[in-house]
Amino acid sequence: MIQEVISSIKSLDSVAMDKCQVRLDNLTKPLGCLHALEHLARQLAGITRNPRPRDLKKSILVLAADHGVAAENISVYPQEVTVKMIHQIAGGGAAINTFAEHVAADLLLIDMGIATDLPSLLALRNEKIAFGTSNINQGPAMSRDQAIKAIEAGIKIAAEEIKKGVTAIGLGEVGIANTTSGTAIVATYSQIPVSTLTGRGIGITDTMFNKKIKVIENAITMNCPNPSDPIDVLSKLGGFEIAGLVGVILGGAAGGAALILDGLVTSAAALIAVKLAPQVKDYLVGSHISPEPAHKVALDLINLPAHLHLNMSLGEGTGAALGMSVLKASLHVLNDMKTFGDAEVAVAQDGPGALKQDKNIKE
Repeated sequence: MIQEVISSIKSLDSVAMDKCQVRLDNLTKPLGCLHALEHLARQLAGITRNPRPRDLKKSILVLAADHGVAAENISVYPQEVTVKMIHQIAGGGAAINTFAEHVAADLLLIDMGIATDLPSLLALRNEKIAFGTSNINQGPAMSRDQAIKAIEAGIKIAAEEIKKGVTAIGLGEVGIANTTSGTAIVATYSQIPVSTLTGRGIGITDTMFNKKIKVIENAITMNCPNPSDPIDVLSKLGGFEIAGLVGVILGGAAGGAALILDGLVTSAAALIAVKLAPQVKDYLVGSHISPEPAHKVALDLINLPAHLHLNMSLGEGTGAALGMSVLKASLHVLNDMKTFGDAEVAVAQDGPGALKQDKNIKE
């Protein structure tokens, strides 16, 4: 299934992007002065295959799983907090519920590998691979077959969302200790020392921080992940929610949806997805830069910009929701500003603008 999906990912529609660019260049502003918003509008034109996309049907997928490495006591919160956060989101009282409402996005909560059964939560979709991963400080996180099964589950979820008409998928996650797995994945593809890549999560102590570094270093040394085999890296160091996110990214790109990242964990998943299918990169949208050092490195490895600097480190898809608000702004620029011709404003008389702006271009 995975290779079939990868082979179905299309290049962006260059004709739609070029038509979009002509309009952007002829809006009543200096050429390129809205920079990222213009780039995003052009990207959305290519993804949607429409020179002037006017709206996006949005969905935020929050994938949850537990990590065996939490047993190393390298997080402020115990593993049981994963379950508590799931109950909070399912009950509508978490930050991501508020953020999803803010951007008018549907919210889907998925159990990829929580370490307990939660049969009473109707708002929780069950795609559980196992009751949490194994401890990467003692061996591989999961088997290769489990990693593939989780990726395929993510592909299926994305396909179902796209069938509903969703054109923008926000990525979110919940799982105590998942920044440890995310950092280990990024470190495998980076020449930067683990000690530099590792962050403090939600305020761990110096002792826990130093132990976290050693755990990540040991996990990489002991498990010997093969960078040329992304599924090997994923199975040895990842989490079930990370593997599921890889599938969502692959399936979302195959279905022609924009994929908006959140923090480190979703970006580690995106890094794996891009290693599996480089063409996926064109469908990715960075949202914010978190305080986790490995987050920016992951985005740099993908060559993907992020647009917000808010010092956020919550996860849950909160950054993805804010990224959706930036996308909405880009579409307002594209569709609601007047052209020089419509506004009867003089175009640039010299410089780059004079070459691209034409008063005859109107609505």
